[in-house]
Amino acid sequence: MKLTHSIDKLGTTGLFLTAILSPCCFPIFAFGASLFGFGSAELFGGWTMWIFQAMIIVSIAGLIVSYFQHKYLYPLLIAIPSAALIFYGYHFDLSDYYQYMIYIGMVGMLAATWVNYKKNKGNNHRGNADDPTSAVELTSTITCPDCGFKKTETMATDSCQYFYKCTNCEAVLKPQKGDCCVFCSYGTVKCPPIQQNTSCC
Repeated sequence: MKLTHSIDKLGTTGLFLTAILSPCCFPIFAFGASLFGFGSAELFGGWTMWIFQAMIIVSIAGLIVSYFQHKYLYPLLIAIPSAALIFYGYHFDLSDYYQYMIYIGMVGMLAATWVNYKKNKGNNHRGNADDPTSAVELTSTITCPDCGFKKTETMATDSCQYFYKCTNCEAVLKPQKGDCCVFCSYGTVKCPPIQQNTSCC
């Protein structure tokens, strides 16, 4: 698995490890930590809360990267308010309940990471895991910009198609500026090389 696919999981795992192994800063974990002799530990000393907040930023960054790869917004919609709740509770809430905001935010970050993981896992299990093209969609429906006719076509896995003749009006389509092929310009799914973040030409 590429590192860019794991950034959010690394960040969320890091913030929970920081909290669990620093029960003096996160009392809700004190009982469990005390069973392993960490009852009064503070993992990073005076840096604990700064490391904790850094892990939140890492997790958010990973979810943003994942969004640009998969266009799946729900994890970010969960994570950003959760992170805001943690930062607000720690920096601005002067009441005795600020820790509850932090804990609720942590649960939200965990939920966002889990939702993102399940979505990405579903995307990565289309077909045979040993086949690098198995997670790639090979069909795309092209819409002719001249007559509006739609037709589903099968795309090549190792090249791009520069010209396409509409079977309805016989117009010859070419990619729009900035696109590598007609599927990227007029199709419902971009060509396989682009899906795999590789050069198509």
